[in-house]
Amino acid sequence: MSTLLPPPKRQRSAYSKSLRPDPEPEPAAPAPSIVVQFRHAETGANLGPAINLPADTGRDALQMLVNKLKGDDEPLPYAFHLVPKTSDNAPPRVAINTSIHADALTAPSTSTSAAPFFSPEDVFELFCEPQAVFRVRSVGRCSATLAGHSSPILCCAHSPTGRYAATGSGDATARVWDMETEVPKYTLAGHKGWVLCVEWDAVERVLATGGHDGQVRLWELKTGTAQGTLLGHTKWITSLAWEPLHLAKGKQRLASASKDGTVRVWDTATRKLAFVLTGHGASVNVVRWGGDNVIYTGSSDRTVKVWSGVDGKLIRTLSEHAHWVNTMALSTDFVLRTGPYDHTSKPAIDDDEAKSLAQKRYEAATATHAETLITGSDDHTLFLWPPQAGPSFAATATPKKPVARLTGHQKQVNHVTFSPDGRWIASAGFDNSVKLWDGRSGKFVASLRGHVAAVYRVAWSADSRILISASKDSTLKLWDLKTYKIKTDLPGHTDEVYCVDFVADKVVSGGRDKTVKIWRH
Repeated sequence: MSTLLPPPKRQRSAYSKSLRPDPEPEPAAPAPSIVVQFRHAETGANLGPAINLPADTGRDALQMLVNKLKGDDEPLPYAFHLVPKTSDNAPPRVAINTSIHADALTAPSTSTSAAPFFSPEDVFELFCEPQAVFRVRSVGRCSATLAGHSSPILCCAHSPTGRYAATGSGDATARVWDMETEVPKYTLAGHKGWVLCVEWDAVERVLATGGHDGQVRLWELKTGTAQGTLLGHTKWITSLAWEPLHLAKGKQRLASASKDGTVRVWDTATRKLAFVLTGHGASVNVVRWGGDNVIYTGSSDRTVKVWSGVDGKLIRTLSEHAHWVNTMALSTDFVLRTGPYDHTSKPAIDDDEAKSLAQKRYEAATATHAETLITGSDDHTLFLWPPQAGPSFAATATPKKPVARLTGHQKQVNHVTFSPDGRWIASAGFDNSVKLWDGRSGKFVASLRGHVAAVYRVAWSADSRILISASKDSTLKLWDLKTYKIKTDLPGHTDEVYCVDFVADKVVSGGRDKTVKIWRH
């Protein structure tokens, strides 16, 4: 008789396993003690002596320590980062979001990890960057979809307070929308071609629009009626820039750039031409008016020209780009654009007070770093330029030599913008990516990937903590600047998104689907 094998052992069921008590976790190894030297991110100066701390000291405790070291009466929020000493494969900076132990010493060993670059034996030079004292609420939903335009929306702009938004469209009209009630306010008809650019003055009274018909039109916000038409350009308008409020003698002047290769500066009170800036050999694609009364123009003749805002004389030509200059931004753009309005939203009593408030805000913004310029081009690169205006010449003897050449985009650069505090630069390109750079040195910080088609525009929140991008892939994306990953995806548009703007805590966007969308927290 053959031997019978015993039946196979019955496997324990998942249920019986679940009844077992969980094994006790191994106690975590104590965090080592490390030596930390706090340093100011802008000046590089030490903030007091080196301090011995447990490596798992949290970010809040680090903030408290810095405020104690600086002796500030009102504690400021700070962002912290480390810069690895080794250059090969090391990220340019390692942000400290939880603690040095979690973010730098025990980070998971991925290719982007900081783990191999730091050891508890090092002296950790922790760079501290003061943050905005207010916080803008993050955007997460579409609160209104506003129809009205009968053609794609080509441009949009929030008013300085964020109370209104203006959009320009291929149907030859501009529209003003009330952002508080989220309804249409005015339809501004008069152009005979596409409305290509819209720009608000700093006191929120006048809206300027530039069209494919070569006309610049001024509209009064109070009534929604036309103030006048500025004629003179022979081809379409590519860009508009208002004179900064603190420089204005009476009403702000307006600069308009055109495909005809000229920039015209208009006196908006008399609606007459003040002077013309001629010298570019091709279309002028972008114009900016700096706070030191300098006008910057970027052109398809591959040059950037710097002009005096007083009489329109050419100061110098910056010629480093190898292709059309598409986009440019100033580190003071946000302050100049919002004029007298800050996050407290207290209205100025009269024009003189508005002017002095705008002056104070501009001086505060340029106290540590003078106004700087960045330009982006079809040659896939950006150039960061030293201050170009008079007062800062002593420090920079060679204003024609760029501070940095920013390479990394694999296709044309569409749009570039400084964060409101001037510490970051964001650039968008046809290579489906948004790139983040250091606003002072021009060093590469991170590539924000997630869009699956060309990125057309980027916009910052007023506290410089949130970045939003608009793309050909019909989505808007909100980026987390701690992890450099997508924070919120905002689908909703049914076609390409051509424009986006972010003021206060609302985002307005428009595109090929002819609808304006308002996004909020």
